[in-house]
Amino acid sequence: MIFTQTPLAGAYVIEIEPLGDARGFFARTVADKEFAAHGLIASFVQQSISWNPQPGTLRGLHYQAAPHEEDKLVRVTRGAIFDVIVDLRRGSATRGKWFGVELSADNHRQLYIPKGFAHGFQTTLPDTEISYQMTAPFHAKAARGLRWDDPAIGIDWPAAAQVLISDKDRALPGLGE
Repeated sequence: MIFTQTPLAGAYVIEIEPLGDARGFFARTVADKEFAAHGLIASFVQQSISWNPQPGTLRGLHYQAAPHEEDKLVRVTRGAIFDVIVDLRRGSATRGKWFGVELSADNHRQLYIPKGFAHGFQTTLPDTEISYQMTAPFHAKAARGLRWDDPAIGIDWPAAAQVLISDKDRALPGLGE
């Protein structure tokens, strides 16, 4: 696996190294030793999927409040997304900054999101499925979020004019609220 540090410390884009032949390929997506070498946790206690039939679907920006914070590993198993993280860590030099990357079934990239980050995505293809692995179980009372279009964050979404978003996500507060 190839680990590329994002501009937001602790978050990584992880690319597979496929071993291929006429049948296709095989590749590792998680390995304790390689994750640990980058200071990442590879012990996932929950896995979830999100299926989105329409391009432009936006989910987020979500996070879990302390003490239920979680690391996430996100990858796309069908379709494509513009995946976004926002640094919420107190004292971080990049607090309030965002990073986005295309994850797709074709490019096989993964995004490792450490504790203290909000996460969201927008689908760029129809019939998109996203796989999440988390280091902590979901706690509904710890669920929090930020507005997807908060000008204080300034995310450049690929299809901002075509957003399909839940009423709950549309009503999330801004970073300063």
